Amino acid sequence: MVIKVCGMREAENIRAVEELGVQWLGLIFWSKSSRYVAMPPAYLPTRAKRIGVFVDAPIDEVMQHVTDYGLHAVQLHGKESPEYVRECKNAQCAIIKAFNIATPADLKQTEPYEGLVDYFLFDTKGPSVGGNGTQFDWTVLNAYHGTTPFLLSGGIGPDDVPRIRSFSHPQQAGIDLNSRFELAPGLKDVNAITRFLKELQAP
Repeated sequence: MVIKVCGMREAENIRAVEELGVQWLGLIFWSKSSRYVAMPPAYLPTRAKRIGVFVDAPIDEVMQHVTDYGLHAVQLHGKESPEYVRECKNAQCAIIKAFNIATPADLKQTEPYEGLVDYFLFDTKGPSVGGNGTQFDWTVLNAYHGTTPFLLSGGIGPDDVPRIRSFSHPQQAGIDLNSRFELAPGLKDVNAITRFLKELQAP
């Protein structure tokens, strides 16, 4: 299972979380986010994959960040069209398309992106495009019959290991952790992540 920790910003915090064996680390390049990365941190992950999060950004801006930050994947968290995604593929990195989910009907919006992106990310529908810190009913995903693997997101917290263990879907690739593991926006609680991973990985 891929573990992605999103909303990283502080150099030493990035280093500490990477040392836990987390596979993907997310940097948010949306200026309205409280976790916005305006300048490259003094340390960027060398073992974990670097994921850049964008919300309806100009294509050239995405491409520039891919180059400047050495991104392995871009996560599109806005209303980006399939045509936009096709242009993004020129960046030669993986593409994750995020969708805000509340009901089975919301899964229909994934259909135009099948075969275009590498992963979907299913987040909670809320007042913001992401980072709402709330969960949705994962049983809704029983209605997802696509072939694109996905990551679970939306308010996953330190006490959710039993819920994660009890959830099963053939296309689930991993989970996305963010606000409920923070000491402050953009600053992750390394001890909380350590305990969570230890419990999740226990036999």
